[in-house]
Amino acid sequence: MNKRILTLFLSLTLLLSLAACGSKDTNATDARRDANEIVVGIAQDLENSLDPYTSVTAANREVLFNVFEGLVKPDADGNLIPAVAERWEISDDQLTYTFHLRPGVKFHDGSEVTAMDVAWSIDKAMQSGSWKALDNIDAVNIGDTFVSVVLKAADSDFLSYMTLAIIPEEYDYGADPVGTGPFRYVSRAAQQNLVLERFADYWGEGAKVDKVTYQIYENAEALVLALKSGAVDICAHLTATQANQLTESFNILEGTMNLVQAVYLNHAYEPLANETVRKALCYALDREQVFDVVADGHGTAVGSSMYPNFRKYFLPELADLYPHDTEKAKAMLAEAGYPNGFDLTITVPSNYQPHMDTAQVVAEQLRAIGVNVTIDPVEWASWLENVYSGRRYQATVVGVDASTLTARAMLERFTSTASNNFTNYSNAEYDEAFAAAIRATTDEEATAQYLRCEEILAETAANVYIQDLADLVAVRKGLSGYRFYPLYAIDLSTVTYT
Repeated sequence: MNKRILTLFLSLTLLLSLAACGSKDTNATDARRDANEIVVGIAQDLENSLDPYTSVTAANREVLFNVFEGLVKPDADGNLIPAVAERWEISDDQLTYTFHLRPGVKFHDGSEVTAMDVAWSIDKAMQSGSWKALDNIDAVNIGDTFVSVVLKAADSDFLSYMTLAIIPEEYDYGADPVGTGPFRYVSRAAQQNLVLERFADYWGEGAKVDKVTYQIYENAEALVLALKSGAVDICAHLTATQANQLTESFNILEGTMNLVQAVYLNHAYEPLANETVRKALCYALDREQVFDVVADGHGTAVGSSMYPNFRKYFLPELADLYPHDTEKAKAMLAEAGYPNGFDLTITVPSNYQPHMDTAQVVAEQLRAIGVNVTIDPVEWASWLENVYSGRRYQATVVGVDASTLTARAMLERFTSTASNNFTNYSNAEYDEAFAAAIRATTDEEATAQYLRCEEILAETAANVYIQDLADLVAVRKGLSGYRFYPLYAIDLSTVTYT
């Protein structure tokens, strides 16, 4: 075969191969469209337990947002709107909240929600130990169609806590999750997928698609290949590099992740227990370079443990406390007794590409001041066990979010005795300011104390605060209705084929 004929043969073979592949991809997406189903790619497996009260990861909350509802729920603007309760009243002394249940709300098992179910749910949340704010409840009284919650002290944030999931009385946590949300749980295959389907008896408008499969891709390259091949319809939390590969078949939407990404520091590790060392690390940070590498210049600088969608609690000026200054950082390390730097291992969950990319950039910036950084990529389950729960690490790059839109949800983890204080941060002034915020009798007093908490975290360089990441979301062309929320949540009930 001569060279010209061989070239033509190879070209034709490639075209036929691509055509066949494209046909296969189109058939797969068309089949899902015909069946009114979508596949959502996620970068990590969920926790072993789908208990809505003890889930600690944002990933779990992101999925369970579609399954469970509270008496109230947040809308896309962050407002609390009626859900299982159709209305409520607050007493003049701000101590009693009376919730009138929406008639006819059903659980996914077909039973109707009762006041006893609501009281049971509140009690289970209190017993879980994860909802410390509920310790302020003095009594829960029920009637045929209402539930009254009596507080020990007024709390302007209390309504936010009533987003806690309403579950059936005597709910068996070993069984399938049962809530009142627009989607019901169908099945789960560990490290593979989780399947939801539209709940036909939902009290509200209901979901637009009939089935959602969350497909797990813990390898970043495999996730992008799945998107490009037509196997996945929606995927959030992409890097700019990933998103740029998908523009032919996807619309790329941009929002924010609603979290605080930082180099979180374990204060039990000797060099990091030194405040001057921590400040040196903060001066070494060049956020603009991080923004450029991770998201083509997008991102919102943060200087403490609060992200912009918290509005009145967010202090943008704290991001300017430690301007990038390599020479000053070196001098501060020398002042702290580390003129030649020190060894630092940054443990990063490898399935989160934005955090991996950020860690690589920050590592180079820290090496420039003499810190010998080693990046340790680990699987998500290992990160949860060793870093979050076991506190066996030196530093880590992750994003920390809030389960509710309350300052308490973001800041309580840094109190000395908090069970989820995975950084081992301990500061008496911080503890007192936080306690004062909880004791405050007015919203103004509480807000002032929460802001002081943020200032203390920044002033003591509790962590190397970086950003609220830009959230790049790939939505396959032909789908619409995706909304961004001020929480780390994806509401799939609004997604529809056009």
